[in-house]
Amino acid sequence: MIRSLIGFASFCLLLSSSVFAQKDPKAQAILDAMSQQYKALKSYQATFTYANSGSSATGTITVKDNKFRLKLDGQEVFTDGKTMYTYSKEAKEINVQDYESGSASELNPAQIYTVYQKGYMYRYVSEQKQGGRSLDVIELKPTKANNTIGSVRLSIDKANKMIRNWTITDKNGKRTTYTITSFTPNVPAPDALFTFDKSKYPGVEVVDLR
Repeated sequence: MIRSLIGFASFCLLLSSSVFAQKDPKAQAILDAMSQQYKALKSYQATFTYANSGSSATGTITVKDNKFRLKLDGQEVFTDGKTMYTYSKEAKEINVQDYESGSASELNPAQIYTVYQKGYMYRYVSEQKQGGRSLDVIELKPTKANNTIGSVRLSIDKANKMIRNWTITDKNGKRTTYTITSFTPNVPAPDALFTFDKSKYPGVEVVDLR
């Protein structure tokens, strides 16, 4: 579960439809407006629900620049932009590894609002109503074959240009949906929040994978 969110998951498959042979100008205008909204924030924190055919959970994420701290179902993933830490409460273990924000196999939460800008085709799908809000639905597909995800659908609020939910479909057809339930802009987010402090994890085994 946790890896599917870190990788957010990997935005697969070569383009198989002529619809994605070019970038949709209407979709691009909406995505650009959305991206500017997020870039204007110093930081933000969101509560979200995670759901697929086999499970569901609630999590929180705090983002600042290229740093993030994610908590979901007894696990934590956080990075200062250089090193990534993955903590499992059940296993009493924390893995440490180098962090590559632009790798082909991972799309991190700090990139959700800029991922479309390189290596992806996109098109406008439709306008939908959810909870009294009007949302623009846009579908993204990657241009590289070494991804594990077939498509991502973003639902963007027409009023404030913020992402409300997104559904990731992998190459096997499995769908995972993330829905934002609360969003707080410009929260206090000191750099220490995104670094590992061993004193806060007594009795936890540290596994250095670098």
